[in-house]
Amino acid sequence: MAPPVSPLAPETFAHLPPLDGVRLATHASGLRYKGRTDLLLAEMAPGTTMAGVYTRSLASSAPVDWCRKAGVKGKGKARALVVNSGNANAFTGRAGDQAVAATVKTAAQLIGCKETEVFVSSTGTIGVPLPFEKITAALPRAVVNLKADAWLEAAKAIMTTDTYPKLASRHVRIGDVPVTINGIAKGSGMIAPDMATMLAYVFTDATLPAPVLQKLLTKGCEKSFNAITVDSDTSTSDTLLLFATGQARHKRISDVADPALKAFREGLDAVLLELAHLVVKDGEGATKFVEITVRGAASAKAAKRIAFSIANSPLMKTAIAGEDANWGRIVMAVGKAGEKADRDRLTIRIGGIDVACNGAAVPNYDETPVTHHMKGRNIEIEVDVGVGNGRFTAWTCDLTHGYIDINGSYRT
Repeated sequence: MAPPVSPLAPETFAHLPPLDGVRLATHASGLRYKGRTDLLLAEMAPGTTMAGVYTRSLASSAPVDWCRKAGVKGKGKARALVVNSGNANAFTGRAGDQAVAATVKTAAQLIGCKETEVFVSSTGTIGVPLPFEKITAALPRAVVNLKADAWLEAAKAIMTTDTYPKLASRHVRIGDVPVTINGIAKGSGMIAPDMATMLAYVFTDATLPAPVLQKLLTKGCEKSFNAITVDSDTSTSDTLLLFATGQARHKRISDVADPALKAFREGLDAVLLELAHLVVKDGEGATKFVEITVRGAASAKAAKRIAFSIANSPLMKTAIAGEDANWGRIVMAVGKAGEKADRDRLTIRIGGIDVACNGAAVPNYDETPVTHHMKGRNIEIEVDVGVGNGRFTAWTCDLTHGYIDINGSYRT
């Protein structure tokens, strides 16, 4: 039985328009789920360039290993993307590599491209051999059904424990030429990216060389997918890919610092951040979306460590679930982060209200408005550790019994 839709889910899903140079198809291949699609095929126009950011897990999956190699060997060229849900094809040894090879070979033959231009991802249960024959048998049928307006279907096909599909889009300009950026993602648990996210794919009709795409994606990732956590666990399969089909005929861009890229960069960052937030809001068992901003740290890196110390603290996350304004748990998390903090200058705000200042509770502190804030869906926590100018914002969710229910019965 599918879990109930997250109370943090958007009321409506973003509508993604057709994007020049991209066609999509989904299929129910029966890898694990019954009565739903579990396979996505995306075909990109010849000349499409790509960039990728992948998990830092030392137990990375066979699809991740392939994408890393293909991106380098193929010099950032792409023609196809194949994604399956229900089976992660991770920790499957030589059988995992064989599954990837068979999938890539079939897709390359059907699309008419080099194997290094085919990128693959798998998500689902770890340690179970992937019955790739179901994928290779389904791909010819998927090719026949490729179309330009299947974005919602694509987002649904890559879901696992997700309770809703995740989509985002922006219209920007490079010079005077309109450009579209479309993105889809999946993720609900095992979310502490440390690189990108579970699975996310962004497409644009811009004409940009692979090195420029890579720099844009890497930087944008740090402020979005690398700034979220649900449960502090990094997946074996985390993959973020960006494809540029080259169908928009704007001025030639060869440098990431080109001023003409300003609007595009902002649009791309907005898509990445919106998708990252949608992942957190679908955190397994989540009922609250939490923004944690740390200021006054020794550096941005130090601020990030402190922010994630708070965001990943089970004590902090359960207090939020219980709507308890227990700011002592924030102090605890700051102290354990291993970064410099001035105890006697520490300041904490919850919902914009000062609860602690200069290392002590605010005189005549009234917890009533803070308690009211804690009962809402969106929780804001600000901390100033008083030692420098470093700043970082992280996003997380609360930790409820629903997380245990979902993960305690995931395999069965």
